[in-house]
Amino acid sequence: MRLLFLYTELAPYFLCCLENFIKKHDAKVALVHWKVNREAPFDFSFSGEITLFNRNDLNAKQLISVAKNFAPDAIYCSGWMDKDYLKVCRYFRKKIPVITGLDNQWKGNFAQRFASFISPFIIKKYFSHCWVPGETQKQYALRLGFSDEKIFTGFYSADNDFFRNLFLSFREGKKKNFPKRFLFAARYYAFKGITDLWKAFIRLQTEFPNDWELWCLGRGDVDPIIHHKIKHFGFVQPNEMGKYISETGVFILPSTFEPWGVAVHEFAAAGFPLVCSDEVGAAELFLKDGKNGFLFKSGNISELSNAMKKIISLSDDKLFAMGEVSAELAMQITPDTWADTLMSILKTSDKN
Repeated sequence: MRLLFLYTELAPYFLCCLENFIKKHDAKVALVHWKVNREAPFDFSFSGEITLFNRNDLNAKQLISVAKNFAPDAIYCSGWMDKDYLKVCRYFRKKIPVITGLDNQWKGNFAQRFASFISPFIIKKYFSHCWVPGETQKQYALRLGFSDEKIFTGFYSADNDFFRNLFLSFREGKKKNFPKRFLFAARYYAFKGITDLWKAFIRLQTEFPNDWELWCLGRGDVDPIIHHKIKHFGFVQPNEMGKYISETGVFILPSTFEPWGVAVHEFAAAGFPLVCSDEVGAAELFLKDGKNGFLFKSGNISELSNAMKKIISLSDDKLFAMGEVSAELAMQITPDTWADTLMSILKTSDKN
């Protein structure tokens, strides 16, 4: 089996899924990708069954040549923003399954309604299937004209084994002494809600003094705030994440725009109670309000501060039990389910 992926920015969780599929189905992969983002400079390693191509080195003609020479059984393309990728998709559209992905939630705004209107002429002609993270994205795919049987969910998956192993490693320690530290792990961008988080945390410390800290992992264009109970650690490679997971207790993602958010899945698998804004798509599956964490209205600093206050008011036993629920919810999507879904798409006989 030969698969061509026309991808944007690579991430470790995607490569975990890809490697798992290769092992399960003896596949070979050609992977075209954009350059690594400077705010997330992951160290990647690849199996010998993956042939890499840098998108910057290839024009449309060269991309089509690479695809023809590879002779894929199916193509996955990350959306429709790359016009040269679309030329490859159009060439193969009537020959093999050509899958697109989208992670935007259906909001019903003007841009999405316009996309739905033009999709039969501009979008659908390139793709036979659509693979999305969750149900809100599926609603968008349906409105773009993909039939229900050609839409699949569960595209994003954490590296469950990696994070669950960390959960199991630190489980007994957290049961005895639950770490009183919130953890933010994302890029330092305004839409990630990081300034709202800092304001909410400082408000909490002022109005309800406590011994909790806030640890922040990541970097970006927002300058770190200086506060004696807020610590900044910069970008952290996945293989260094264990020491931070062992010393923190509750994961927070307060984004004002977050179509999905794989980090929510990752820290659920690591056994963390969760605090997420209602804009975080992954909360659909991995956060049950009041069961393993709390939801709050995006952009509402008061609600965020109150959600954090609820957390620090809970006993260690209750917080530990919430983490257990998170770890269970994390198993809804895994690299194995990812591989099974991709195989079910490839078995679809009707390419039209």
